[in-house]
Amino acid sequence: MAKTKSQKQLETAPLIHGAAELSSVTVDDYSSKLRGRNGFLGDDANKATFISKLEELRKVQRTHGMDPLKDMPADKLSKKKIDALLVGEDVEAVAVVMGAIEGFAHDFAGVIEKFVQDSVWSKTERIVIGGGFRQGRVGELTIARTQILLNALGMDIKLLPTIHHADEAGLIGAVYLMPDWMLNGHEAILAVDIGGTNVRAGIVEFGKGKKRNLDETRVTDSILWRHADDEPSRTATISRLAAMLGELVEKAKAARLRLAPLIGIGCPGVIEADGSITRGGQNLPGGNWESDHFNLPRELKKAIPNIGGDDIFIIMHNDAVVQGLSQMPQVRDVSSWAALTIGTGLGNAHFTNRTVKKK
Repeated sequence: MAKTKSQKQLETAPLIHGAAELSSVTVDDYSSKLRGRNGFLGDDANKATFISKLEELRKVQRTHGMDPLKDMPADKLSKKKIDALLVGEDVEAVAVVMGAIEGFAHDFAGVIEKFVQDSVWSKTERIVIGGGFRQGRVGELTIARTQILLNALGMDIKLLPTIHHADEAGLIGAVYLMPDWMLNGHEAILAVDIGGTNVRAGIVEFGKGKKRNLDETRVTDSILWRHADDEPSRTATISRLAAMLGELVEKAKAARLRLAPLIGIGCPGVIEADGSITRGGQNLPGGNWESDHFNLPRELKKAIPNIGGDDIFIIMHNDAVVQGLSQMPQVRDVSSWAALTIGTGLGNAHFTNRTVKKK
């Protein structure tokens, strides 16, 4: 089959970080600066917003001499503990959590409504919901309730929880940052997901032998480092990340995987073509990632110059973009779609598929 003009342009276009034109999609927008009632629109619906809803309800209960959450501090309320309350026998605790879900779902629906009022988002057909908050029962119920509220508003948008765990989605999507021709002859790449609390690196496999199927992409091994516990400097973070990747290279060798000399990175913030970060990197380990004198891909390439004797190539993009891309097999039948990742903040990205495969 003859290649289209757009395909030929992609194969000859310079490979840059934070690219708008990828093999499968056009990245229309990400890290939107749209404003909400609390600052940026994303500040109206994140993990802290949910906890604040929970605390408001607890405060009301305390005025009546009771706290169904047993005076547990808000910063100790993990997703696991909140999920456990939902299935517990204390009906008042269940009611408080359900109330917080209801309040947060209304806020989240309001945020989505404002997003789609923007011209870039106006034709959105589907929204992928990812991030750490999506994991667990509370996240699932919040997404389901938000869907009902959007339906009631007459908005024809389907919310789609990521099919992969958030930890893996942030790695799997990195494969879609790479032009198809760069994957030829290989079975896997290395991927990195950098956040305000954790850094995860993994081996992402997309085929065996001569067969390659990106729809079956999976993480075969990964290493997690909770850097928030160590409070490392920026330099120490790069050193630790390089060591993690080096360990994964050895694991790929042991598994006899044909590892491409490629590293895909998802990172918060606005990613410039040269790999620098200009906005949104304030929560990254060690600070000052937005400095004019710092460039993560360049520093990492110094630490790991080659894989298997071949010079490495690094592509970095925004983490919400990468998480969204992990869902490609589930959104190929629509033209306009988006990703929202609920975590410390609310990551956002919008895409237009380059081709649409109707069901």
